[in-house]
Amino acid sequence: MQKLLLPSLLLAFGMAVAAQTSQTTQMAAGSAPAAEPAISSNGPVVADYGKHPAEIGNSTEAKIAKEVRHELLMLPYYSLFDDLEYSVQDRTVTLSGNVTAVHSQTRQDAERAVKRIEGVDKVINNIQVLPPNPLDEQARERVFRALSNAGGLSQYFWEAAPSIHIIVQNQRLTLKGYVLSEGDKSLAGITANQVRDLFQVTNDLQVVR
Repeated sequence: MQKLLLPSLLLAFGMAVAAQTSQTTQMAAGSAPAAEPAISSNGPVVADYGKHPAEIGNSTEAKIAKEVRHELLMLPYYSLFDDLEYSVQDRTVTLSGNVTAVHSQTRQDAERAVKRIEGVDKVINNIQVLPPNPLDEQARERVFRALSNAGGLSQYFWEAAPSIHIIVQNQRLTLKGYVLSEGDKSLAGITANQVRDLFQVTNDLQVVR
């Protein structure tokens, strides 16, 4: 009797484990699909460069992304010394980047403008205001003059929203934005490294052909 009882118990235990495993597999198979990746500006919002391919289309996210880009470009005090970026996930827009202290109002202006867009349910404002610093202000002007006088780089400053943005914090420079060739990117980096009183230069320019 005992010899028959032990195999029966083992069989019942095995069936219970199999049933639980099957249930877990079915639940996983029926779970909601992973969320689509966010549409992102992939760099500062500028006039003619850096348009993300995913923005081309008729999805709700694509329509919102186009409107966000337009609204940010229309902000009155958005300058080449600021960096406004965004991402769109479902109906939530996340704003990021940096604005100078003199244009600190741009942070609130950007949030208000995006909140008015049809279809936007939530705005997360991660835009940082750079602390006021006279040395940083002087460095921004020196970098701008150097770049605009270097080779053919002046073309990137002709637009109302220049495609090269100059971000300086604590005398550390980051070049952000878009250029048309690797040569222009290298020239911008070399030129910036020759500007005096900068502790660090980071060249984050993207090449868009």
